[in-house]
Amino acid sequence: MSRIDGKEIESNVAITVARMMAASARTAPKTQGVDCIETMIIDGEELELLASAMEHKAEIKNSYIIPALKRDANCVRKSNCVLLIGVTGNPKRLDRSLDCGACGYTDCAHLAKISKQRKVFTGPTCVFQGIDLGIALGSAVKIAAELNIDNRVMYTIGMAVSDLGWMENSTIIIGIPLSVNGKNPYFDRQ
Repeated sequence: MSRIDGKEIESNVAITVARMMAASARTAPKTQGVDCIETMIIDGEELELLASAMEHKAEIKNSYIIPALKRDANCVRKSNCVLLIGVTGNPKRLDRSLDCGACGYTDCAHLAKISKQRKVFTGPTCVFQGIDLGIALGSAVKIAAELNIDNRVMYTIGMAVSDLGWMENSTIIIGIPLSVNGKNPYFDRQ
């Protein structure tokens, strides 16, 4: 007979659920049937690296987002792991482009050729890539909710991940911290 400590159980469950969430994001429907989703799971010592990068971002950022970055960095520290979901911002299938104009350009070929600018995220972005990201996020958090794992979608995490260079192919990155504890650390944040 073996004994498994509760903290170890909680940590293992969080990682298992994060893996299931990443799979759900991967299999979520994609516009034009083209998958441009990227996922990554952060845990252990990397959580402190991520939280510190978020705090550093708050030090150099001069805007309303500073309190949110600091608050969310503390949430990352209270998490068992963080699932990252990113998407590339380029239009899909230039040979069969949609040319919808939602990006502000006349056609997909024009969007693909322009020089992308990086502020918080890199853009402009194809609206269909943003739609894919939203669907992937919804699919992922559905898994966490069904399994009663506390989570919250945070764009502030993606801001720091971009600076760390962890998901270089993604132009927009969103983080979902996961917590298996007696109290949801994301619910009544200050």
